[in-house]
Amino acid sequence: MDVLPPWFTNLFSIMLGLVVGSFLNVVIVRLPRSESIIRPRSACPHCHKLIRWWENIPILSFILLGGKCHDCKKPISIRYPIIEALTALLFVTAKIRFGWTLSLVIRDWPFMALIISIAFIDLEHRIIPDILSVGGLILGICISLIFPDLGILKAASGAALGFGSFYFLAWAYQRYTGRMGLGGGDVKLLAMLGAFIGPEGVLATILIGSVSGSVVGVVWALTLQRKNVMKFSIPFGPFLIVGALYYYLLGDILWFRYMIPT
Repeated sequence: MDVLPPWFTNLFSIMLGLVVGSFLNVVIVRLPRSESIIRPRSACPHCHKLIRWWENIPILSFILLGGKCHDCKKPISIRYPIIEALTALLFVTAKIRFGWTLSLVIRDWPFMALIISIAFIDLEHRIIPDILSVGGLILGICISLIFPDLGILKAASGAALGFGSFYFLAWAYQRYTGRMGLGGGDVKLLAMLGAFIGPEGVLATILIGSVSGSVVGVVWALTLQRKNVMKFSIPFGPFLIVGALYYYLLGDILWFRYMIPT
């Protein structure tokens, strides 16, 4: 039973999620550029004026500033408040789903922060930095040693299944077509996800990610075809993350546990 009242822990989760989301905005912008995520202070990308503390309040500053820089009046990307709101939503959802526990702080919230960073970096830059995927893989394995509900065997087998399945698919596709189908980042991402959700979760992630990716891909292809754009690419990482997040928060509602021998 929670020592603190639920309204307080829910509010704290939301506020912490907003703050973490603001930091993730820095990570998403700077990490692909190999820049420090600590220094220097954030500045407007247009006029390069340093952002004052009152201009950096999650969501509220964006609203008060009318979505524009205070100095040069150039528009601020809507991505910033979206990431802040999304992080807050996932943080409080994880708290409600798993309770006010040590696992929430050590495993659930860091996992949410990782997948948000990876999804938006992959969407914008078509890359998944190793420091997030491989670092997250190591973190997931280490955390599984602490909490028995997943366990080191399931975490390791989930990571192995995620890496092995996608590595084989990428190898087979390249061998028979001569083109890269899946990037190495997707392979390492699925291994990282497997360390947090186990082998059952990997199967659910691949299924949900493939179906959702196919639907969006077909719709996007038809849209671009009308504009006479014949070549395009859609990153697969965000769809894998949607599948993993679905499984992580809702559990094994697709009954994948019956497909894994025990």
